[in-house]
Amino acid sequence: MSDNKKSKGLLTYANGPSLEEINGTVKVPKGKGFLRTLLAYSGPGALVAVGYMDPGNWSTSITGGQNFQYMLMSIILISSLVAMLLQYMAAKLGIVTQMDLAQAIRARTSKSLGIVLWILTELAIMATDIAEVIGAAIALYLLFHIPLVVAVFITVFDVLLLLLLTKIGFRKIEAIVVALILVIIFVFGYQVALSDPNWGAIIKGLVPSAEAFSEGHAVGGMTPLAGTLGIIGATVMPHNLYLHSAISQTREINHKDEDEVARSVKFTAWDSNIQLTAAFFVNALLLIMGVAVFKNGAVSDPSFFGLYDALKDTSTLSNPLLISVAKSGALATLFAVALLASGQNSTITGTLTGQVIMEGFVHLRMPIWLRRLITRLLSVVPVLICVLLTSGKTAVEEHQALNTLMNNSQVFLAFALPFSMLPLLLMTDSRVEMGERFKNAMWVKIFGWFSVIALTVLNMKGLPAQIEAFFGEHPTALQLHIADSIAYVLIAGVLALLVWTIVELRRGNKRFARKVALETK
Repeated sequence: MSDNKKSKGLLTYANGPSLEEINGTVKVPKGKGFLRTLLAYSGPGALVAVGYMDPGNWSTSITGGQNFQYMLMSIILISSLVAMLLQYMAAKLGIVTQMDLAQAIRARTSKSLGIVLWILTELAIMATDIAEVIGAAIALYLLFHIPLVVAVFITVFDVLLLLLLTKIGFRKIEAIVVALILVIIFVFGYQVALSDPNWGAIIKGLVPSAEAFSEGHAVGGMTPLAGTLGIIGATVMPHNLYLHSAISQTREINHKDEDEVARSVKFTAWDSNIQLTAAFFVNALLLIMGVAVFKNGAVSDPSFFGLYDALKDTSTLSNPLLISVAKSGALATLFAVALLASGQNSTITGTLTGQVIMEGFVHLRMPIWLRRLITRLLSVVPVLICVLLTSGKTAVEEHQALNTLMNNSQVFLAFALPFSMLPLLLMTDSRVEMGERFKNAMWVKIFGWFSVIALTVLNMKGLPAQIEAFFGEHPTALQLHIADSIAYVLIAGVLALLVWTIVELRRGNKRFARKVALETK
């Protein structure tokens, strides 16, 4: 790729290495032991794992536990294993080809398709950002009693935190993210330990069952399938694949030495799997909280407000030890602290991903503070409108409106996910792209295609229900018909765009193969 740069004011033409400022800047030891080498490669996996434990995951896991006990533990496990497979392929693509996923797609497709995919991915990032705004604003409100409108505006100023972090180096950013992840694990681990859960039932819940995909036996207005789709939708997010393919290139590698490239792929995979295992435990702890911390059916309000109040309300808690700690307010305060930590972590990763896709798809770069400011302001608008529209209503109605907005914002993730997964799989399956040594092994190919097809089908299957949710809890028959019609039109649009993407990728791969063949003659 060329390294041309043309200034356009605050915008710069960018067609160089992915995240050029940090690309290849972290030195790794050679000839050292396994643990020391792993430590040098550790960090990018933590930034990726953040997306698997962001505020959007919380209510789905806790509500799933409240409604179906430990049945959906298997869904969290399966989602985590699929995530490990996808993230491994994303990191491998970045290390071997020296291009992130956005750059690789753009290099094989037309400019017009690149712009369409860029817009789609930007919408998915903004949808994720809405959940972060809501989570951070609510955490500030709960911890410091800051009015919600003011708290929403305060979230805009996390751009100052981001500016500070860019000055201290990428390795320190990784350390801060790991520290915040440990805070989250400690908070939920402590609360679950106090609840003394049924570990036998938890282990049994890890075994998949057909009942988890049932559309009958609704509990609290939720079917097992809806709970399953909620967990999957909140877990596997498209922007993480773009991010990992970029930050996997932060380690210094001699790409002329194939063994060194292989070592980098190996240790990056170890880092990713360890960090995603931590994310699995966070989501599992959240579901266990729903079962063991609260009495069955005690949490009527699954919003962050409702969960905070439930952790202070001794009548909702399951045992005397939890009740004694809850009286001090410690359980609720720790929950709010974890919520704030989760929101700040997602701020860092969301901004880096935005930079990756803008440079990769449309070859434009802007200062990181400006990019963060624009995306955060765009994300704040719907949250602010929601807060203002419900300001004259009861606190419960305001809380429910924010929770509905957060859940509804995730609809864009269902659109964007196939457009990151399918190209990733096609390119890492290709001998032309990856070489004989690094193309996907047969077992990776089989499980990869199964995961991609299953996730795409499940996301599309859940789309009608997500559109119906925009009409509130009790939609009319006409509203249901409108919602389903919109969903089916969107599904048709997604499938048509997927066909366009696959056709262009295959043509681009053939062009690349011819080019390689000519160069090797």
